[in-house]
Amino acid sequence: MSAWALTFLLLQLPLAVCTVPGEACLLARCTRVRKEGDVVLGGFFSLFNFFHLTGTIDIKPSRDLFLLQLMPNSYQNMLAFIFAIEEVNRSPQLLPNMSLGYEFHNFLHSQWKELESSLVLLTGQEEVPNYTCGRVSRALAVLTGTSWGTAAHIGTLLELYRFPQLTFGSFDPILSDHDRFPSLYQMAPKDKYLALAMVSLMVHFRWTWVGLVIAEGQKGLQFLSDLRAEMDRSRVCVAFVKMMSSTRVSFSSYSHYDFANRGTSSVNVVVIYYDPDSLNDANYHIGQSLVTWSVWVTNSQWHADMAGRNFILDSFHGTLIFSHHHEEISGFKHFIQMATPSRYPEDSFLALYWFKSFGCSLSDPSCALENCTPNASLAWLPGSRFDTAMSDASYNIYNSVYAVAHALQEMLVQQVQLHPFLKDVHFHTPAGDPVTLDSKRTLDMHYDIFNFWNFPEGLRLNAKVGKFSPHVPRGQQLSLSEELIEWATGMTQMPRSVCSESCGPGLRKTQREGQAACCWDCTPCPEQEVANATDMEQCVRCPDHQYANNQHSQCLKKSVTFLAYEDPLGKALAAVALSLTALTAGVLGLFVKHRDTPIVKANNRGLSYTLLVSLAFCFLCSLLFIGHPNTATCILRQTTFGVVFTVAVSTVLAKTVTVVLAFKVTTPGRKVRRLLVSGAPNSIIPICSLIQLTLCGIWMGTNPPFIDTDAHSEHGHVIIVCNKGSLTAFYCVLGYLGSLALGSFTVAFLARNLPDTFNEAKFLTFSMLVFCSVWVTFLPVYHSTQGKVMVAMEVFSILASGAGLLGCIFAPKCYIILSKRNSLQGIRNKRLDEQSSWCLSSVLERQKAQVGSVTLRQLLPVWVAIPLSGQLAQSQQQAACPSRGVFLSPGPQPSLHTEWGVWGIGSV
Repeated sequence: MSAWALTFLLLQLPLAVCTVPGEACLLARCTRVRKEGDVVLGGFFSLFNFFHLTGTIDIKPSRDLFLLQLMPNSYQNMLAFIFAIEEVNRSPQLLPNMSLGYEFHNFLHSQWKELESSLVLLTGQEEVPNYTCGRVSRALAVLTGTSWGTAAHIGTLLELYRFPQLTFGSFDPILSDHDRFPSLYQMAPKDKYLALAMVSLMVHFRWTWVGLVIAEGQKGLQFLSDLRAEMDRSRVCVAFVKMMSSTRVSFSSYSHYDFANRGTSSVNVVVIYYDPDSLNDANYHIGQSLVTWSVWVTNSQWHADMAGRNFILDSFHGTLIFSHHHEEISGFKHFIQMATPSRYPEDSFLALYWFKSFGCSLSDPSCALENCTPNASLAWLPGSRFDTAMSDASYNIYNSVYAVAHALQEMLVQQVQLHPFLKDVHFHTPAGDPVTLDSKRTLDMHYDIFNFWNFPEGLRLNAKVGKFSPHVPRGQQLSLSEELIEWATGMTQMPRSVCSESCGPGLRKTQREGQAACCWDCTPCPEQEVANATDMEQCVRCPDHQYANNQHSQCLKKSVTFLAYEDPLGKALAAVALSLTALTAGVLGLFVKHRDTPIVKANNRGLSYTLLVSLAFCFLCSLLFIGHPNTATCILRQTTFGVVFTVAVSTVLAKTVTVVLAFKVTTPGRKVRRLLVSGAPNSIIPICSLIQLTLCGIWMGTNPPFIDTDAHSEHGHVIIVCNKGSLTAFYCVLGYLGSLALGSFTVAFLARNLPDTFNEAKFLTFSMLVFCSVWVTFLPVYHSTQGKVMVAMEVFSILASGAGLLGCIFAPKCYIILSKRNSLQGIRNKRLDEQSSWCLSSVLERQKAQVGSVTLRQLLPVWVAIPLSGQLAQSQQQAACPSRGVFLSPGPQPSLHTEWGVWGIGSV
């Protein structure tokens, strides 16, 4: 080792002492301490570390160097041992006629020294092993430290003599094997709930990304297994795991733990599990890294490094420590305050500690302390040098002394060995805490949570900030006073230690592939789903009567709606329906008023009236689709729609068939004339309507329409609609109506080339084209819409198709009726009525033999068609009424036979 490394080492060990001549006498006495009594209790304590460095410094002349690092916390254990023995000796109820003595040895963690000390306790002498001279009394029982190695080394030897051994360190599952260690008793309670307590702290502060630094060995591996299981149950992830060596610090072969590399820099919380063998190693390496940004969570075996580097910053400031709960032992602090070398002259360790702490000098011949600080006391020392609060190990030593005392008292009564009573001993300490040595009995243990304050460095206070009670209901086990917690240096508020930030309301967690369960991305919830809490893994779908708000954080109640008259769309459709109904009524009134005019007569007056009335009902039935649906309107809207439109379309079909019969019959025959004259085409209307009524009756009898709700069409609304019940029946009704319309269109299309003068076939063709176009367009649009828009689309189709029929068929007639030409011609018709009547009568009489018994009125409904003889010339027709100005002219016949003439009544 180089010179600078040695200098660095010495700076880290300010309490180390070297084997200089002035201290040789004290060091020579620092092997064991004994005080006589009727019964002696032994103890093994590691009061300081012993380093023998040889051949490590290249300095001439070379010599060996011994370093002794004093351990004040371990010396407190020895003071607790003495305090408990003196308290038992003062007790009038416990061993009243017997005094307890003590003998303790300093362990230097070498196998030969451990065996030597064990032989001294067994034999009572130092010179000859396995031989008793009877000069001093042997120890009745021995208290040992925490190391499993120590117990293994001396336990085998002590077991040969059935010598009771009590350990005051943390509970070790290996030492609880009574087959291997039947005479060994562990005073520390089991750390059964330590992992649960630490994870409860993580859950409380929402720390989900935590690093683990675990001491090697059986205890460390068992704790790691328990901690991982609890973390998995609470969904806390392990960021990294580092195992600490169980060997002491080797300054000559220094190996550094990297606590600040890339893998640990994002972790703000680290759990450290200590055992006594790895304590100094971890403290040293973490201190060298100066990791001030992490919160350390550890067990009670950890204690602050008493080296006292006198730096302002300390890596362990803000550490949270879990310690077994125990009541405060009254009188212990006063005992420490009164403990001095003059009161305990046999205690060479106290003299050595006093010499190093209070500036004493040593007299040469007697090695006595001189010139010390007057009235000095251990209680005066700062926390960085000596802690007066009883540690867990010191409390276990205190209980061990009382356990031996209680067992010894029972043994003296029954005159048997000590072991049976140690196994069954159960008592309460003077502080009120229960104690038992039976490992099968579980005590109701609690954990106190301490916060280590060490800013500035050297303060070293353990402040109680909470507790953990494992035997109360979950959620109430952990109680904390967060306002008392001092976090690590540089942290002004509670630190966060997460792999991924929390997903707020409206977002769900999406696991990152190949990473820990605590690493995720936040994804917005789908439509109609919400996440009303943080870190939800799945979004919750809102019920049908509710909808998700824009933030997808909560479900809101949907408002009930329908195509109402109050809606702008409802108002517009209702206004159009009423306007078209009024217009239809006006046209009907106009036709009734001018029922005797040639244009009205020529348009088959009866069918025109029927068509106008059915169109008016078509417009009115659209109002059934508007307003709050009920059972009656749901049934009526479909049946009324189907029937009235069937009447309208069948009326158009009847008009079209009449025209075709009048113009397409090429060979005059009695049967065709009878159909035409008798009005047989008018029977199409009741026949077609009856078929539609039958379909509607079947529909209503099997699966009629009913009231339903639509919760998905409009965001935030529940739409009340009429469910059609049987879609098959609905499309049958609609398909039948479409077939009628298609038939009418086909017939009218075939008659489109009839004579132009008032040729109604063209108007019928165009009206049916509009009608079919509307309903063909309706089907795809109807299926692509939902909710109120679907209903509005159906209403619009009803109004548009009805308006197409009304406009295409009746608009030209109304124009002619209302035009001036029609008005003047009406006046002329009054003057020429008598003249035309006899003229037409004479013509009809001449043709009677060929036409048969027929009147003009029977031939007027659409167009008048009479057979003309081929010999009747135009001049003869004009000669029939030359002075009246009335003539009958044969219409143009480009596609008709010459023997048929079309007589346009409008040209009369």
